[in-house]
Amino acid sequence: MQTEKLSLILLSYQSEKQLPKVVTQIRECMEQENIPLELLIMDDGSTDASFQIAKGLEQQYADVIAYRLSRNYGSTANTFAGLSRVTGACAALLSDDLQTPLDVLVQMYRRWQEGARIIVPYRMSRRDGWRTDLPAKWYYRIMNAFSDAELPRIGTDGWLIDREVIDIVNERISPRNTKLSLELFLLGFDPVLIPFERPTVDSVSRWTLRKKFKLAMDTFFSVSTFPIKVMSGLGLVTFVLCFILAFVLAVTKLFFDNSLFGFPIPGWTTIMVLITMFNGIILFSIGIVAEYIWRIYEEVKGRPGYIIRKEDPKKG
Repeated sequence: MQTEKLSLILLSYQSEKQLPKVVTQIRECMEQENIPLELLIMDDGSTDASFQIAKGLEQQYADVIAYRLSRNYGSTANTFAGLSRVTGACAALLSDDLQTPLDVLVQMYRRWQEGARIIVPYRMSRRDGWRTDLPAKWYYRIMNAFSDAELPRIGTDGWLIDREVIDIVNERISPRNTKLSLELFLLGFDPVLIPFERPTVDSVSRWTLRKKFKLAMDTFFSVSTFPIKVMSGLGLVTFVLCFILAFVLAVTKLFFDNSLFGFPIPGWTTIMVLITMFNGIILFSIGIVAEYIWRIYEEVKGRPGYIIRKEDPKKG
């Protein structure tokens, strides 16, 4: 392991058109900045020629290594897979559309040289359209309000982490039902934040609404106990209300002939309303608990969060 070598994880999926250009830009930038580089192209089970192109680049450049997962696992699993293969003194993450500018990557590397352990760039503004911007802003607000993580309000793109943090992630953080950028904010090490304006790109996001919703749910339940606390509070409130209601009904039955301030209290209607309300609360609470249990079940099954195909990285 070189003392200051940067291991750059480049996430690739269906990227046959832009991959050669992106790799060339990265290598030229690192050479100009005299940054020793290990470039890992992590193919997430692409069905086009992305991996074949990556293997060609690997044969062309000594500092490029191409891996591919056994199927499409998603960007989070692909990120963990890449991190398990890095050999540098630090590692950074980039997507194949370079939405994080390379000059920001250089800034992160320089801050790492100054002693920072976790460096995270964050967007100063979003211009993805209100259908994306509005849910994203609310997601980060909710995460900051109801979890222990303190995230930038608009969102993050990529990161650079020290070898000490790399080893912690590889040894102790599961790739299932989480997001690595969120986990990094929970590790401590006083993360350094670097603001930037994300450039406008022509590529269309491959994140569908379903994938975004699943990621939001997974990350929220992985770091927040707020839903459980709400259930506990709801149970306490309903217990107190039931006790008060039972006391009122008993008093009206014994002393006021089933009427309160001259208004009769219909027993059957009251019972049905209460039964319906509490059944709803119970089913809602069971659903919340099931969200946690399902994720625990996924964890204890022990299935791998990703599988890297066994291929000689220099033969394909």
